[in-house]
Amino acid sequence: MMDTLPPCPNCASAYTYEVDALLTCPECGHEWSAQAAGDDAEVIRDAVGNILADGDTVTVIKDLKVKGSSSVVKVGTKVRGIRLVSGDHDIDCKVPGIGQMGLKSQFVKKVNE
Repeated sequence: MMDTLPPCPNCASAYTYEVDALLTCPECGHEWSAQAAGDDAEVIRDAVGNILADGDTVTVIKDLKVKGSSSVVKVGTKVRGIRLVSGDHDIDCKVPGIGQMGLKSQFVKKVNE
């Protein structure tokens, strides 16, 4: 048995507990297997389901307002050399014309070059 159980992948609650072969979250009721928790916790996918990796090139699929500025990242903006991070915004990158910022993976699409 593991000393520390992983947080819930659904709501990130730290109060998970083990029932037989499943891990359970008391806050949202989500159940998952301990083997699956390690496998898919690292995978970040774009808006259409492609797996993203560090160094990929993506395009923005929706106009995005830049918080604290009047700038907008336009649809079709190509962002090269992304870096995947954990947290609310999955991607750290340098957007042309804007600068360094974080993006959510749900608003980008992987480009096959």
